Amino acid sequence: MTIPEWVQDAIFYQIFPDRFSNGDHRNDPANVLAWEASPTNSGFHGGDLQGIIQKFDYFLDLGINAIYLNPIFLSPSNHRYNTTDYYQIDPKLGTMKEFQVLVELAHKNNIHIILDGVFNHCGRGFFAFNDILENQQHSPYKNWFHILHFPIDAYSSKDRHDYLSWWNIKNLPKLNIANPQTRRYILEVARFWIQRGADGWRLDVPIEIDDDQFWNEFRAVVKSTNSEAYLLGEIWEANPRWIGDHHFDGLMNYPVREALLHCFSGKMKVSTFSEKIEKILNLYPPENMLVMYSLLGSHDTERIATLLSGDQRKLELAFLFEFAYPGTPAIYYGDEIGMSGGKDPDNRRTFPWEDYQTNIGLRSWVQALIKTRKSSKALRRGKYQHIFADDGMSCFAFARIYEDEQILVLMNLGQTVWHLEIPVGLLGWNDGKVINNILGDGEYIVSGGLIKLALPAFKGMYLT
Repeated sequence: MTIPEWVQDAIFYQIFPDRFSNGDHRNDPANVLAWEASPTNSGFHGGDLQGIIQKFDYFLDLGINAIYLNPIFLSPSNHRYNTTDYYQIDPKLGTMKEFQVLVELAHKNNIHIILDGVFNHCGRGFFAFNDILENQQHSPYKNWFHILHFPIDAYSSKDRHDYLSWWNIKNLPKLNIANPQTRRYILEVARFWIQRGADGWRLDVPIEIDDDQFWNEFRAVVKSTNSEAYLLGEIWEANPRWIGDHHFDGLMNYPVREALLHCFSGKMKVSTFSEKIEKILNLYPPENMLVMYSLLGSHDTERIATLLSGDQRKLELAFLFEFAYPGTPAIYYGDEIGMSGGKDPDNRRTFPWEDYQTNIGLRSWVQALIKTRKSSKALRRGKYQHIFADDGMSCFAFARIYEDEQILVLMNLGQTVWHLEIPVGLLGWNDGKVINNILGDGEYIVSGGLIKLALPAFKGMYLT
């Protein structure tokens, strides 16, 4: 199996296009909301592709080198998971020309872009479904969907189900991938955007397209167009079925995120956390673990800052772990400045460009982690080595090892400062060796096979 080389070195930045930056007011809808207004499920704030282009210096300064865009195709909603036309950029976001400018700018700066592929369902305005609404059982597209009976009504009571839809939401009719014409259409869409410069696909709810042959064909089409394209599956549980030559390169690693949050909240002991993340690690081939999408938040979760009650120490520690655990780290736009937000739509607030530097400390910390990861092959490609997990002290340590480079990662997930004696024999660190804290001050000497240090509450270190 060939894993895209660039993904192993990637640091992703996820953008919800309507909420990141408004660069062209000419394409705003007539009822556009004020940028500072609270987000709603139906309102538009005017974010667009031009806004992303104009803020490119922000990405370069932060240090990210990959972007995941939530859906950008024509749709009547701000989230665009109900696609109307898979071949057209939504005019509220821009044009194909602006998409090409964005891709070229990104590639010029060694930044990759992956798109959101929503192929389990579409919107009611999609041409094939619209034809069924007009022609009912006489429509040539009736086999493109899972019609239960005619006539179908896409707007009546929620209790009436004439066709299958995602979570019984009537404006998200489920596509029938088993139908050859539908299948061919989706595969051509997948090829089309890779040919136009997209560097891969994040596949929305692929588990609901329970067809291994389809995903095998999808992978073949994408990889034959660009062998270095990244295929990322939105699978919420740990499941090795979806990894490999017939499915995806990596998955969104929600199980590790969940375990970390449980550990922060006290619902999970440090030793259990250590066992859990190591078990997940061993489910997949090592090369696939290196391209798992490691996240603290997304458009589908409450903001990490909200879940951690805005505690700066916990936020910094969460990022420290994310950038050290095997996988490619991902930042949901605004998490690097501690943006808050509850459940959807509150987790999709607009980026506060007027005062985003109010939490410059967290952003500087994330910058430092990005810089450190870029300079360390051990953090990007190293083998994972458990060192210790102590429930009494709520302290946890592991290492990343690549050839002659070793990074020791320490974490104190408790409320108390602890004086630790850490065994380092597994790292080949002999007595007298001087060990440095990469992310701050501190120099330690190995003695008796141990490093002795004090680790404050909710703090962590990278030692080398």
